[in-house]
Amino acid sequence: ISEIKNNHYDVIGITSIIPNVEKVKEMCSLIRKYLPKTTIIVGGHVANYPNLKEKVNADHIVRGEGIRWFREFLEEDVNQPIRHPMIKSGFKARTLGSYLSEKPGEVAATLIPSVGCPMGCNFCATSAMFGGKGSAIHFFKSGQELFDIMCEMEKKLKVQSFFVMDENFLLYRKRALELLKLMEKHNKSWALYVFSSAHVLSKYTMEELVGLGISWVWMGLEGKKSQYSKLKGIETVSFVKNLRENGIRVLGSSIIGLENHTPENIDEAINYAVEHNTEFHQFMLYTPSFGTALYKEHEKKGDLLPNVKQADVHGQFKFNFKHPFIKNGQETEFLKRAFNQDFKVNGPSVLRVLQTSLLGWKKYKHHLNPRIRNRFKWEARSLSTLFAGSVWASKKWFKNDEHLYDKYKNILKELYKEYGIKARLIGPFIGRIIFSRMRAEEKRLSQGWTCEPPTFYEKKSV
Repeated sequence: ISEIKNNHYDVIGITSIIPNVEKVKEMCSLIRKYLPKTTIIVGGHVANYPNLKEKVNADHIVRGEGIRWFREFLEEDVNQPIRHPMIKSGFKARTLGSYLSEKPGEVAATLIPSVGCPMGCNFCATSAMFGGKGSAIHFFKSGQELFDIMCEMEKKLKVQSFFVMDENFLLYRKRALELLKLMEKHNKSWALYVFSSAHVLSKYTMEELVGLGISWVWMGLEGKKSQYSKLKGIETVSFVKNLRENGIRVLGSSIIGLENHTPENIDEAINYAVEHNTEFHQFMLYTPSFGTALYKEHEKKGDLLPNVKQADVHGQFKFNFKHPFIKNGQETEFLKRAFNQDFKVNGPSVLRVLQTSLLGWKKYKHHLNPRIRNRFKWEARSLSTLFAGSVWASKKWFKNDEHLYDKYKNILKELYKEYGIKARLIGPFIGRIIFSRMRAEEKRLSQGWTCEPPTFYEKKSV
């Protein structure tokens, strides 16, 4: 508020990934009060809200890709080259009672080749925002363009890992393989964190995936026997296992509340998801978001719930429609049950990440290609020290949980076997420090402390 009151702006842009119309309305009113001549532009997912212009006091509602729109607004050449921003992918990440390091090279850069996804799953708000099924907008169409941007990021941000913000990056095989050839030619041992469907991943050989530096994959698993073409013909449990055995970590995403889910079969659906043992697992409610094909389908049926707070329509709380079998708020309990079951069976994600990193290192540490060896060496750089300490502390933490205790005991044995005296000496030393921080964190959380991202804003001069 003080920023708005004490400064002058010609244009203010508001964007929201959640369709929180009331909050956007409040912000617009605040700006109008103190800066009545300022042009207000609203974009992002909230722009898909029906008749938003009638709800908020904004000058422009921008749906879809905003670069071209804004260039037209500023009367610039819409076809001029895009200057990719030099930005990192995260900040203030926290685990085991401590913030993760943000030293140069520790946080991946953000790379945005395209927006939208032609696969167009009916529930996907991001795909819908950029045209839906069959549509995508490519900012950079060649591997050469991406390679040049990555080289610039490598130099300016001191990184060698890239979070590729593209709904299905590997779908564009020609671009990906061109990038691979350039990485090979210039000896780049980069790590890429990508979104991809199982169907697209299966079209690449493991040699190609490893060569590209595919280190993390965010993959939709959705549900057993789901209708989505991106999973057709793929036995995902063994597929994920093969990825992990080659050092590729997976963030699996599963849906709670599909059309066939009932209170009687929900545990079967949850257990199927848990069986994948992915490093992270996202459970989301089947949610018809504004603008999606699923929303239009439920709108036509007339089973959307009235008077739902739009700030709650994010897939992690409750339905915004009448499910045929799951009623009276049962979905919230099912969602919690899924996360708890995944933790109970597979343990903390830190452990899973460590296991896969160790598998990758052991498999590729003697690879004939030094470019491949160097990437896995970089990813395994903390296994003998910080990770060994984390395992030591976690083993102590779960001393009363036989299942998780045994998991940590076995992985600690593997680390000691692989790294010898170094891990045996440093692990317990660092582990005692981590354990004390974990206890302090638990105390803070029990007293109501929460870890919230900081509020920040950016100012640009034209």
